[in-house]
Amino acid sequence: MTLTLSTLAALLAPTVLWAAGALPGLRAREAGPGMARLSGLAAWTAFALALVALIGHGFGPAQSVTLLSLPVPLFGSLGLGVYLDGVTAIMLCLVSLVGAVVTRYARNYMAGDPGEGRFHQWLLLTLAAILTLIVAGNLLLFALAWIATSLSLHRLLLFYPERPGAQLAAHKKFVFSRIGDVSLLIAVVLIGAELHTLEFAGLHAAMAGHLGPLSAPLQWAAWLVVLSAVLKCAQFPFHGWLLQVMEAPTPVSALLHAGIVNAGAFLVIRMSPIMSFSGTALDALALIGLVTLVVASLVMLTQTSIKVSLAWSTSAQMGFMLLEAGLGLYSLALLHLVAHSLYKAHAFLASGSSVDGFRAPTPQLTQAPLAPWQWLVAFQGALLMALLAALAFGIDPGHQPALLVAGAIVTVAVAQLLLQALRLGAEAALLPRATLIGALVCVGYFGLHRLFELAVADDLVALPVAAARLGTLTALAIVAVFVGLLLLQHLFTRLHGPLRQTIQVHLYNGLYVDILVTRLITRLWPPRPATVTA
Repeated sequence: MTLTLSTLAALLAPTVLWAAGALPGLRAREAGPGMARLSGLAAWTAFALALVALIGHGFGPAQSVTLLSLPVPLFGSLGLGVYLDGVTAIMLCLVSLVGAVVTRYARNYMAGDPGEGRFHQWLLLTLAAILTLIVAGNLLLFALAWIATSLSLHRLLLFYPERPGAQLAAHKKFVFSRIGDVSLLIAVVLIGAELHTLEFAGLHAAMAGHLGPLSAPLQWAAWLVVLSAVLKCAQFPFHGWLLQVMEAPTPVSALLHAGIVNAGAFLVIRMSPIMSFSGTALDALALIGLVTLVVASLVMLTQTSIKVSLAWSTSAQMGFMLLEAGLGLYSLALLHLVAHSLYKAHAFLASGSSVDGFRAPTPQLTQAPLAPWQWLVAFQGALLMALLAALAFGIDPGHQPALLVAGAIVTVAVAQLLLQALRLGAEAALLPRATLIGALVCVGYFGLHRLFELAVADDLVALPVAAARLGTLTALAIVAVFVGLLLLQHLFTRLHGPLRQTIQVHLYNGLYVDILVTRLITRLWPPRPATVTA
């Protein structure tokens, strides 16, 4: 396919960042302000190019352009190119927008720091690697950009190398990332050897009309993709590093939690032609996401640090996102990815204001105990709102039975909102407001899901109908987990004395799982003696 305006814009977006980040001689202190201005200019230029790509593509048919191609006997050919579809256009705009906002924030945050120029340089290179990963036209370029993103982020996490906590966290993340890199590279080799193509367009063509289970090499590749995604998304029990990288500057935390950690979910979505037929690998992804969601949701409630609480929230949201992807709800996972990125970027960049909010005096509201009829009213009201919203937007659970589980989860969330309003008592006059918010949540959830489904329907390979029909026990188990979380949160508020303190201490320490993982890593892959001090 010839180079169009939209594909050219998609190609130039990361190129501008690579060019700005690769300028030499920018580590001196006097180069800091100039590098900050250059960083902002390059980031906003990349966002403008991403908008051009989105508007020019308009969610039409996928466009694949190869600029340089070399024939390779086993894999067909290896080349440098761009793959532009609806998923690419959405992710390119999202990440470039977050990157532009983060660079603007970092300009004030890092002003006067001796390493200001060096910081902006690595920030640009990290953004360039992420955008390259998004627009990559073949699996090999995707994998190389995946590795480059991790290595450049490692330099940002160690921006203050004299901090032992940052060093240990970066070392753990480095180990997990290298395992994920090797897994992805092996998966790329297996896919190329089996399908004789590494192009994403060729991958879709090769899997078009596929029926039945995958061949052994592709099944192994699917499991390796799951492993790479789980490690990138900081899933339990590999989550510890995500909670301990807070020693890095706040702009790094915002970029990490709003953009880079989402790459695991993006990998699964991009690999939907294979993952949709992987069976047990996709089931394992959903199970890991569900376990992470449960653990992180409970631990998050006990944290006293805003940034650590946000990190646990990120781990939980990544678990929820991988659960959706594991159920085959790729468009819903993409919607979740966009919403989480925007929210988490704002949350980290506004974490200082959040501290002021917690310090401000708040009115004390009486919390009356909930009666059985109030539980019944809350769940019935939430279920009614979810059903009406789903019917209004033509959601068809017969096409994707997993949407029934998603609808049940929304019902539980809205019921929690209504229960909180009922618990605060009638004098607070919060029930009408909570009901309106709950209705808006249901409408927004199903409406945006329908919109994203229409936008990227032709770019994703849905699960076969037989595979999409969840077993009754599986669906009930997932719904029961979310209902159980709701009940546990209400039960925990009613506990007092030593039992509450004991549970809170264990949860506050993350059930001590990361301690065991850290000991294992430092024994099997010890850091250099000069890297981590006692």
